[in-house]
Amino acid sequence: MKIDVEKLSLSELNSLLNAAERRKQLISSRRPIASVRRTVIALAAQHGYTIDELYGDRPVAEIAGKKRAPRRKASKVAAKYRDPDNKRNTWSGRGRMPRWLAQKTKHGRSVADFLIPGLAKPTARKNSPIGRRTLIKQR
Repeated sequence: MKIDVEKLSLSELNSLLNAAERRKQLISSRRPIASVRRTVIALAAQHGYTIDELYGDRPVAEIAGKKRAPRRKASKVAAKYRDPDNKRNTWSGRGRMPRWLAQKTKHGRSVADFLIPGLAKPTARKNSPIGRRTLIKQR
């Protein structure tokens, strides 16, 4: 981190000096690393272990905790909505609404207008007006 001292104001310089002084006191008050290492090795030996047995070759993540179970892959779902302008734009009705559909509904069209005829019924939350519709678009 490079600090351009020439561009700092008086208050910024004072806060920088205070922060540097606090950091200097912290570093000077700590015990040397070699002494801490000797203490840790002695403590492990006192309990009948070596440092290699405690830490060894395993990564830190493996030591820290157990692994999570792998997530199940989500299954494929048939599309319910299709963009009439671009047939490749489809949406299953799950997850976040795609941009193309959000854009078109923003300009006054209904999500039900984009249902694939004969295949789909509207997907909606209970409080959504889409779920209350009883009409299913036919070809």
